[in-house]
Amino acid sequence: MKISGYLKEQNNNVELLHNYNNLKEYDQIYISKVFSFTKIPINLNQYKHITIGGTGFFEDGGENLPYEIEHHMPDYNLYDEYIKKEIERGIKPNKFKDYQDYSIGFAVRGCFRKCDFCVNKKYNNAQRHAPIKEFFDPSRKYIYLWDDNVLAYSKWYDVFNELADTNKSFQFRQGLDIRLMTKEKAEVVSKSKYKGDYIFAFDFIKDRDLIEKKLNLWKNYSNKTTKLYLLCAFESIDEIDITNTFERIAILMKYKCLPYIMRYEKYQISPHRGMYINLARWCNQPNFFKKKRFREYCEFNGEKSSTMRYLNDFESKYPEIAKKYFDLRYDN
Repeated sequence: MKISGYLKEQNNNVELLHNYNNLKEYDQIYISKVFSFTKIPINLNQYKHITIGGTGFFEDGGENLPYEIEHHMPDYNLYDEYIKKEIERGIKPNKFKDYQDYSIGFAVRGCFRKCDFCVNKKYNNAQRHAPIKEFFDPSRKYIYLWDDNVLAYSKWYDVFNELADTNKSFQFRQGLDIRLMTKEKAEVVSKSKYKGDYIFAFDFIKDRDLIEKKLNLWKNYSNKTTKLYLLCAFESIDEIDITNTFERIAILMKYKCLPYIMRYEKYQISPHRGMYINLARWCNQPNFFKKKRFREYCEFNGEKSSTMRYLNDFESKYPEIAKKYFDLRYDN
């Protein structure tokens, strides 16, 4: 959207391509992808007028955009024709609210943590990237921020003051780092026009004492739904990792928080692959998670279902783990 906005300002004709046909008809093609597994059905080496970028091509995202493009107002109309065609073929308009209702950008970029599982390692610390007004379209209802770790930025309150000045509801799409929560941050964040659930992360059981301390602090300021991403199948893919995942779920139940299971790709080769699937389906559907124990959720799928087969297989091998966690209930 930034590339399109800049090029249109230079009196170029720009369009979003829906396929890889007729690429040679254009003076310049830009292709970006987020995930390495996304298939590109052409030989890029055969096209000298194609520029590529994104973490799907380069682990660190590749070269930064030129300053004048990076800090240009995004072309929020770039996807209009695509959306129109999708709706005409029967896709519900609500699916495209992210494209139509939000101003999108980074206020802060970078993070000091350099987590092994994270691609955001280009910057050594959190630094100011852009003022909110740089990508803010007043005609749009909401604001999405894709900041890596806004609470790690020393002048984080400047960002929240700028957001307050827009009088728009907003959300940090990547979540917030609850380990950096303070009384001042909790007060500001909880009183802001935050859209949807507050989202944090609880990636490793070794952080449990700090996470519990910060959840205690946070809950003094907010009774709004709080969700935490739970990374699993990263450190290991054995029964220990299943146990650590259940233990983090149990901790979140205690604070009336919702877990959201994030399965690292190694789960697919785990002997407990089915359990990772069960956990994600249970936790990531709040209506089930709030009302049904893990065992009840699996039984709900039917005695002959793969869900029950995964549960029974794991319980037969690790009855003590099952006894401790399978019957925990959120509303208890």
